[in-house]
Amino acid sequence: MAGGNFMYRVVSYVMNEIIVNGLANSPAFQRFAVRTSKRIEDVSNIAVKKRQELAEQMKDISRNIESHKNQ
Repeated sequence: MAGGNFMYRVVSYVMNEIIVNGLANSPAFQRFAVRTSKRIEDVSNIAVKKRQELAEQMKDISRNIESHKNQ
């Protein structure tokens, strides 16, 4: 049983090295990674802006409600 576990780990390590090195040296994968990273950054920035806009809108709504209560 232990021999099977050892073989699995060896095969897993070798496959991991082949895959990692293959992807690291692949210009197509590098372009994909850069584009994906840029898209995630853009979406993240849009989400931050939208969250700020929503917070401002909620403040405005709250102020309007308070001003109507006081009238």
